Amino acid sequence: MTEEESAVLAAVDEAELTALLGALVRRPSQNPPGCEEETVAHLAQACEALGLAVELEPVLPGRPNLYASLGPPGGPGVLVLAHTDTVPAGDGWTHEPFGASLEAGRLVGRGAADMKGGLAAAVAAMAALARAGVALRERVTLAAVIDEEEHGRGVRAFLARHPTARCALVPEPTGLQTVIGCRGNCYVEIEVRGRAAHAGSAEQGRNAIHGGARAVESIRRLDRELAADEHPLLGRATWSVGMIGGGTSTAMVPAACTVSLDRRLLPGQTGAQALEEVERALEALGLEEDGLSAEAALLMEIPSFEVARDDPLVQAVQQASVDAGGPDLPLAGWTAACDGGYVMRDAGIPAVVLGPGSVAEQAHKPDESIELAEVVLAARIYALAILRILGVPLSA
Repeated sequence: MTEEESAVLAAVDEAELTALLGALVRRPSQNPPGCEEETVAHLAQACEALGLAVELEPVLPGRPNLYASLGPPGGPGVLVLAHTDTVPAGDGWTHEPFGASLEAGRLVGRGAADMKGGLAAAVAAMAALARAGVALRERVTLAAVIDEEEHGRGVRAFLARHPTARCALVPEPTGLQTVIGCRGNCYVEIEVRGRAAHAGSAEQGRNAIHGGARAVESIRRLDRELAADEHPLLGRATWSVGMIGGGTSTAMVPAACTVSLDRRLLPGQTGAQALEEVERALEALGLEEDGLSAEAALLMEIPSFEVARDDPLVQAVQQASVDAGGPDLPLAGWTAACDGGYVMRDAGIPAVVLGPGSVAEQAHKPDESIELAEVVLAARIYALAILRILGVPLSA
């Protein structure tokens, strides 16, 4: 550890970081409906106060991306890719979802783990680099984008304007484990059409829910077929039926039924391929023989990705994690999806995921929380990794 590296680690301000995280959690940014504006406004003020250059880009009405940067312009630089939206609070909380209460060293609130903890840690890391006065040969940019939890419109807007970077660090909640691959995700919707009739004369109708039930069974068969192909880090791809709906009255034969599907993607698999799987399965059902029709549509896709173990970014982040005091954990894969897939697929930017909190134990659940000590440690890891990637040697 050099003297400069030690100074940067010491410059991470725990009280400042805790205050920022609490303020972000107290500003709801639930998606849906998509209301990140208040969170972004506070984040912009905080970044400017810490000496970072800030730019806001309107993506949708009341939903701006925020870009905060440090260092000289020019060169590809380092991208820190975070998101400002959270899932809705939902029911079942024993704490105020947006109270940011402190309990036994943990901060409780919607978005604490996914991913306002990682977002606050990234800001604190950049502030530490600025406070320590280190020289960077290229710029580090925090892209805090909207809409990660739904359609990825924030990251796609960012890449349309900023398509290059040396590498990307994604502070999603991995328990501070260095993740080098993520499953992707897509949504496919099946619409089954029949003919309405009085239930007393059901034979005159064509029951779309019956067709939907047959479609569900075909998806179960597709899922079983995927079990034969398993990725060493990411496990297997999956199909899951998330929602089904149809009908307007118990006394009516339903004319329509909708089945909503989630498909988890492995590297090399695409939403278009998943849609083709469904279309072939529906065709095999022969629904038209019963007076029914069915169409499938791809609604959303987050790409899967995997970066090589020997990529310089992987080595830099893994070593910085250990040297900053993080756990010495093996490289891992992540079964969740994240915006890192877009930067690798659409821009060829290698991405590594590492952040505080647990996606499995805390994210998207009541009483979501994060350990403050882990958030501070994440900030130290980010600061050290960025310094080693972009720092100007003292002899230069």
